[in-house]
Amino acid sequence: MSNYMISIANADQHTVGTIHDRRSKLKVKAFGLFRSHLKPREGEVRFFVTAGDETLAFETEGYKRHRQLLILQMISRYCMYLGLFEAQIHSTYPGM
Repeated sequence: MSNYMISIANADQHTVGTIHDRRSKLKVKAFGLFRSHLKPREGEVRFFVTAGDETLAFETEGYKRHRQLLILQMISRYCMYLGLFEAQIHSTYPGM
């Protein structure tokens, strides 16, 4: 399994961070939906994660036809790092 670098700006807001893949140079940004405003960018891929009463959004930065499995692995590693073991990844907003 690949090693990803996870950067979280503030320990209190653990839902705002970035996952870096050193090999592909792809970044995936994490957003807390209720704490920040996600403005979808054209050409980037988005996923959503639900874990208990928490919902997170993830968006790629620098997406160049990377495998979706790579993105899902990065999101999964981030959730494991946060201790969200019951997390479910969705390709669309789960409220819809």
